[in-house]
Amino acid sequence: MAAPKIATAPISWGISEVPDWGVQLRPERVLREMRELGFEATELGPEGFLPEAPADKAAELAKFDMKAIGSFVPVVLHDADVDPLPRIERELDDYDAAGAGVLIVAAVTGQDGYDIEREPLTEEQWATLFGNLDAIRELAQSRGVTAALHPHVGTVVELAEEVQRVADGSSALFCFDTGHLMIGGTDPVAFAEKYASRIAHTHLKDVATEGMLRVKNGEVTYYDAIEVDSLYRPLGQGDVDVRAIVSSLVAAGYDGWFVLEQDKVVREDPAEGAGPIEDARASVEYLRSVLRELAAADQES
Repeated sequence: MAAPKIATAPISWGISEVPDWGVQLRPERVLREMRELGFEATELGPEGFLPEAPADKAAELAKFDMKAIGSFVPVVLHDADVDPLPRIERELDDYDAAGAGVLIVAAVTGQDGYDIEREPLTEEQWATLFGNLDAIRELAQSRGVTAALHPHVGTVVELAEEVQRVADGSSALFCFDTGHLMIGGTDPVAFAEKYASRIAHTHLKDVATEGMLRVKNGEVTYYDAIEVDSLYRPLGQGDVDVRAIVSSLVAAGYDGWFVLEQDKVVREDPAEGAGPIEDARASVEYLRSVLRELAAADQES
């Protein structure tokens, strides 16, 4: 069994593209704490987290001996009057400088944030979305990058039937986010088993079912569920069968990244050694223990 690749993402430290999403910690602290936990690779984070110029982004990561693997890019894909390619081109310029290889695209509505009223797409809008996915995949491939669609709460590809529409109606690869799929009604264990060959990238989240149901029932917003209800828990402490998912993907020969991505809202600058690093530590220790068990079982077989 080849050694699985583990990485993290700035959102686990509360770094988000959404306006007013809590305190945005300095990149120096975030990258230093990532290294303290033994991470050697990370997603780039939203625009504004790292320096703007591609070479400066690469230099900032190099200061902490961190490798860039890709980034989460929210773009409108269903509107024929909106061209997503210029935004994608800018991101790929960063990839050229930083050596990243996975473009993670979310099909956003065009409104700010993820607590919004969504309208079902028309047939014409689905056709536009699929066409844009094809164009992004071809552009990324021309730059040596793999593009993957990220089903996500508050986007036009969120619910189980929308994820299935993409699976059935396109050849798009997926960023497999265990938390967002579960919240949208897709069984992540079944998805991993059925669509392993379509999974290019994995975001591992653990979800508290109680908090998820409060969001689905309209009792709290998605944002408040993250901030107050601890919707996302450290791996192994929620209701997603992370162990079964990782085992299934490893058995299927998955060779992409396992990214520990636990969305956080940070309300104040935490003391050294406290704050987001605590949950990130619990998550990576859990994942490493699962992978050690799988490696031991593989050696015995």
